[in-house]
Amino acid sequence: MLKMKMISETYDMRVFTDSGDYFGNIEEGILTKNKVFGWRVKAAKNSFLAKVLGSAKGVIVPHQLVKSIGDIMIISKAAVPSYQSEPEEEE
Repeated sequence: MLKMKMISETYDMRVFTDSGDYFGNIEEGILTKNKVFGWRVKAAKNSFLAKVLGSAKGVIVPHQLVKSIGDIMIISKAAVPSYQSEPEEEE
């Protein structure tokens, strides 16, 4: 059975990756015409996202990467931004 949820009910909802890491909190739903395009997730203190992003405030997660929405939101691990260490200098 499909359960409907109003977007306003998702604000400040906790977001976790499918591997169990705390990702952040939903700040806003992004709509295009009549469907959800994505979710703006803010990095909360002690979240996995805050550790990866450093000084950035959050990310936009495409709705296709959302696996489930209930009391919490579960997203795919693919939504986690990857960062590279500084490139090594060649001699």
